[in-house]
Parts: sequence; C-alpha cells; structure tokens
Amino acid sequence: MNSIFLLIAGLGFMALGFFIYSKFIAEKVFKFSEDFKTPAHEFNDGIDYVPSNKYVLWGHHFTSVAGAAPIIGPAIAVIWGWVPAFIWVVFGTIFMAGVHDMSAIWASVRNRGQSMGFIVGKVIGGRARALLMVVIFLLLLMVNTAFGTVIARMMVNTPSSVLPVWGALVVAFIIGQAIYRFKLSLPIVSIVGVIALYALIWAGPQVPLALPTEMMGMSSTGWWILILFAYAAIASLLPVWMLLQPRDYINGLQLFIGLGILYVSIMLFAPDVVAPAFNENMPNGTPPIMPLLFVTIACGAISGFHGLVSSGTTSKQINNEKDIRFVGYFGAMGEGMLSLGAIIAATAGFATLADWEAVYTAFGKGSIGAFINGGGEIINQGVGISKEISVTMLTVMAALFAGTTMDTGVRLQRYIVQEFGEIYNLPALKNGTVATLSAVGICIGLVFGTGGDDGAGGLTIWPLFGTTNQLMAGLTLLIVSVMLLRKGIKSWYTLLPMAFLLAMTVMALLIQLQSFYAKEQWLLLVLDIIILIASILVSFECVSVLRKEWPSKEKEAVK
Repeated sequence: MNSIFLLIAGLGFMALGFFIYSKFIAEKVFKFSEDFKTPAHEFNDGIDYVPSNKYVLWGHHFTSVAGAAPIIGPAIAVIWGWVPAFIWVVFGTIFMAGVHDMSAIWASVRNRGQSMGFIVGKVIGGRARALLMVVIFLLLLMVNTAFGTVIARMMVNTPSSVLPVWGALVVAFIIGQAIYRFKLSLPIVSIVGVIALYALIWAGPQVPLALPTEMMGMSSTGWWILILFAYAAIASLLPVWMLLQPRDYINGLQLFIGLGILYVSIMLFAPDVVAPAFNENMPNGTPPIMPLLFVTIACGAISGFHGLVSSGTTSKQINNEKDIRFVGYFGAMGEGMLSLGAIIAATAGFATLADWEAVYTAFGKGSIGAFINGGGEIINQGVGISKEISVTMLTVMAALFAGTTMDTGVRLQRYIVQEFGEIYNLPALKNGTVATLSAVGICIGLVFGTGGDDGAGGLTIWPLFGTTNQLMAGLTLLIVSVMLLRKGIKSWYTLLPMAFLLAMTVMALLIQLQSFYAKEQWLLLVLDIIILIASILVSFECVSVLRKEWPSKEKEAVK
C-alpha cells in the first residue's frame, strides 16, 4: 500500500465531513444564531472573556486540544495494523470529534461560558456535578503532569529544540501586542510571526541549548519540569490575549505548515507503508484491539479533554455563535489530520518491515519517536530538508503542541479549583493566584512525590488517561443530549457516539482493573475504581433525566 492513497483518502473524507456533515449539524441540530449574545460579550473582562477573531480562536482551540496525544496514540495503535487506526481516526473525527467539540462549546456558550462540571450541576443535579468534577480534575492532573514530563525530556534529548520552543513565547507575546494593542493587520502579523518561528527552528541546531546534567542535586529533567510549571502558572494568570491565545494561534499556523511539509513530502517521496494492514505477528503482551484501540487513540478521533477546553477557554472567547462550527469542528479536524500524518509517519517512515518490527517490539514502544524519526526520514527524502532539521522541526511541533495544551490545562485546572471554591463557599480558592498555586503544587507533588527527579512520577497515572479521557467525552455528549432533548431537538447525533464510547471505555477500564491488580499497581487500581464508579453514577443520573424528558419532549416535537 502506498502512503499517498492513505493521505488522499483520509483528507478527502474529512473534507466531506466538514463541508457536509458539520454544516448539517450546525444548522439542523444546534441551530447556531448570530443574534445570540455570547459570554465573551456579556462578561468581557479582558482577561478570560474576550471576543476573538474566529481564525485566531481556531488556532487556540486546535493547538490546545492537540497536544502530543494525537501523535502518541496513533503511533502506538498501529501495532495492531494501520487499517484499524486509519478507520478510527478518519471516521471518528468526522462523526464524533467534530460534533463533540461543537456541542461542548455550544453547551458552554448557552450557559454563561461555564465548564462542563458546572453545567452538569444545572442540567442534571448537584450529585452528578460533584462526581464529574472529580473525574475532570484527575483528567487535567494526568495531562499536565505527563505533558510537563514529555516536554522536559524532549528538551533534554533534543537540545536543538530548546531555542525554538522558548523563542516562540517571545514571538507570541509580540503578536498579542500587535493584534490587540496596536490593531495591526492580522495577515501581515501572521506572516511575520510564522517566518520568525521557522527562523528559530533553523537556528535551533546551530545554537543547541542544554542545562547541566546535574545542578544543585537535581537532574536537568527535573529543572526543566520546574521551569515549565513556573511558566505555566504565570501564563495561566495573564489575560488570554497577551500570551495564551496569540501563542496558540501562531503555533497553529506554524504547525499546520509543518504538517503541510510532511504531506507534500509524502506526495513527492511516495513511501510504501511497510507495516501490516492487520498485524498477525504482535509481540507478547499486546492487549486486545477491542476495546483498547478506542482508548489508545483518543485525541485524533475523539477526546474528552476537548470538552474541557471547549467549555473552559474557547467558549469564553466566541465572538459570534456561528463561529462555533469553524472553531470547534475544524479544530477537531485539524487534530485528526495530525493523527493521520502520525499514522503514515509511523508506518511508512521505515525502509522495511523488519525495521518497523525492530521498533515495535512491545506495546507502547513506537510512540512519539516513531513519528519524529519516521516523519524526519520522509521529509528528508521528499523535499530534501536535512534529517537533523527535519527531526528538529517535528520535535518542536510535538513540544509546541504539548506546551500549548499544558498552558491551557493549567488554566483549566485553575478554573476547576475556583469553581470548587464557589460550590463549597471557600473564599481562598476563589482567588486566582491561590487556585493556580494549588493546581500547580498538586502537579509538582505528583511528579516528584511518586518518582525521582527524572520526571517518572509525571507519568505515574498516565496509563489511565485514555480511558478517563474517553469517559469524559461520552459524558459530555450525554449532558449535551439532555440539553438538546429539553429543547425538543432529537439527539441521536450525540447519543449514538456517546453510547459507543461509554461501552468501549467501561470495557477498557475493567480490563485495566485486572491488569493493575495483577501487576500490584495499587494507586492506579484505586484511581481506576474511583473513576469507574464516578462515571457510572453520573451516567445513571443522566439516563434518569433522559427517561423523564424523552416522552414529553417527543410529544412537544410532534405538536
């Protein structure tokens, strides 16, 4: 199989999804109205609530939800074969991810920009809210600690990425000033910003930067983790227009260009996919494809973390409700396109099947390294960019994706802590600085408290990310379904994906329970049980409301 076929087929199906399916959902199901006054206008405070250009906001949403997961998940899941991964990414993006992101933004916009945790309290009840808030907090904890560790290790392993990653912050700050303070032309600012970012990528290998291997008794990885969380804490308190939004926007453009270079390289180099379509020679210990495929590839097909971003930061910046389709659906589609590139790089970036099998010796071994090295080889062969610069570019892509997600994740965790303060009337937690320090302190405590200073603790609870993430997606769709039903709107387009996701994820959680018990991983076992029970109880609460609402609303619709 030639990789060009996968590329054209995947992009073609996604384009049909955007131009046909998303238009149908936007107009016939959610019925977006340009006359609705969005929270960005109603509560405009210049910090969190800011009416934003839809293209700039798309950049924020796309890069915040993408992270490293849409690369890592597919690069691992191809161990089962490229066909299952390809089908799930393409059709999951079209019928699930795009609808999920649009629906979460819409639900939050129609509820004063509040988070899904807060919305469930209004739509379902207080018990469901308390349970869901626990799941949300654990999910954000997984994302922030893992991505902090992943970025730190990237900068240690690839010193050429340090200058571009941190230099991007300076570029983003200048862009924020240019757009909002000086009102300069967005196209001109965008072009100059992208050129500056690629100049930094070119300069990275010329000026590699590295911290000392050990400093004051701590490894360089540990220091990078502390620096990253210190930065994320400061960034989460700044107005979104000053750093977060422009950083996400310019990174989104740069990352799309990088993805375009990879796609063009595939078209020119036309490498064959050496990995099997369905792998019948899997390494010992590889878990069953059903249901693990659907939680291994979360981001890139559908992801509950998207619902947190959609209802946490994106909804507070929607200028016009009709912008939701472009920002939400196309933002999710951008992540699907990244996952498509990861599948091709991890299956066609090898010379032979033997080379591929040498990397995929166990479940999880392929991961991000297969994407970076495979993609670097394709770019080098396709457009002639040196392997060193190609690898640096893809490493920076992954680090910037992870960094923007971490930025947003810490801000979202601050929101959750503040919402806890409001719910339980704890004045100290309502304070932004206290909430941020609490959120970051818990993350750092997990990283260093459950492991050494090499960051291993940051990945302690990551094995639960896939299942927790997909449970959150299913629960978000369930909450939106209740909202639609109460408005007299048939909710099959959200209920069917919800039912599939919850079924696959509960099965995966039960399989993980058995695995954690056998390996005596007690912390993961306890958290797995907590997440499973909380999610089942929230589901019961939602289903109870659905059963009460369905008959009456159906009759109203008939009338």
